Amino acid sequence: MTTSPAREIWNPYRPDCPSRRLLDRIGDRWTVLIVGALDAGPTRFSAIGTRVGGISQKMLAQTLRGLEADGLVNRTAYAEVPPRVEYELTALGRSLQVPLQALEDWAVENMSRVAEHQKAAS
Repeated sequence: MTTSPAREIWNPYRPDCPSRRLLDRIGDRWTVLIVGALDAGPTRFSAIGTRVGGISQKMLAQTLRGLEADGLVNRTAYAEVPPRVEYELTALGRSLQVPLQALEDWAVENMSRVAEHQKAAS
């Protein structure tokens, strides 16, 4: 197995590698759900919150800010009364949809088996 040049530079197994922060972001449950919620295109803050049940407004805002800072989400504010803000995945954010959808699908398909193991362990 060959190692890519990027893998040599950004090695998340090194404790000092900044790629760990990115893995923390994309591995976060809210990120997985927010990226999925933005699949349909530009979406208002409240609609994202409705789609992602159980997320607080504070956590939604914090996660969206982080995704924006990482270049995964664009925030567009419209000069209207009342003000309107929409969030949309960037091309980089859309490239994350396939692996995150695979992770979501895996969780749904295997949850009953995991629950059986959890029950047996308790």
